[in-house]
Amino acid sequence: MKNNNTAPTEDKKTAPVSEKKTEAEEKKPAPAPDEKEKKEAPADPAEEKTEEVNADDLFKHRVSINMTPENSWFSASEGGLISLKIINAEGEEEFFERVVIRRSFPVTSPDEFLSVREPDTRAKGRGSEIGMIRDIHIFDKKTVDLINAELDIRYFTPIIKRITSAKEKFGYNYWEAETSAGKVSIVLNNPFSNIRVLEDGRIYIFDMDGNCFLIPDPTKLDRLTYRTIEIYL
Repeated sequence: MKNNNTAPTEDKKTAPVSEKKTEAEEKKPAPAPDEKEKKEAPADPAEEKTEEVNADDLFKHRVSINMTPENSWFSASEGGLISLKIINAEGEEEFFERVVIRRSFPVTSPDEFLSVREPDTRAKGRGSEIGMIRDIHIFDKKTVDLINAELDIRYFTPIIKRITSAKEKFGYNYWEAETSAGKVSIVLNNPFSNIRVLEDGRIYIFDMDGNCFLIPDPTKLDRLTYRTIEIYL
């Protein structure tokens, strides 16, 4: 006698395909958590903002021009600075809100070969030379006065009127002097190197801090001052 209550057996052939897993899928390892997170992590904003540097720009240099009243125009800007408009080497007009002027020979030729440069910055480093003024006196008086005012600040050189005290200690010379800028203390580590006499008789004195002092005519000094410096002349 047959048992009609026997449960029908599951037909494996009719099982849904989605429930089956191939042997390769079962053996496939799960992705590592850190790799998965790395793929899903958003890009670093700092990296997105980084600009590629053009290699050609690293070797690009400005062509310095010979500055004349025909291609260079200086003007006073806010804050007592100097602005500049030029016709560059390519024949194009350029404007600089601020320029820096330096003497190539501050002692022997203070009015000749003036280097006009872009200001130094942290981003670009040392400013490029825009042009060279071979002689400041080719410009009009207003421009000359403007440039000289800038140079007087940069190359501040007090005139020594007299030396009131002179001492030597441990190889250093200590002077107390009255100058056009008031009373100052001057320290020299090697007077024979720090004192320079020009062909026209002027004397320049450079102290340890890099300050520069001038004696226009040593023959007009008082006896004590001249005796202090004559040994080094």
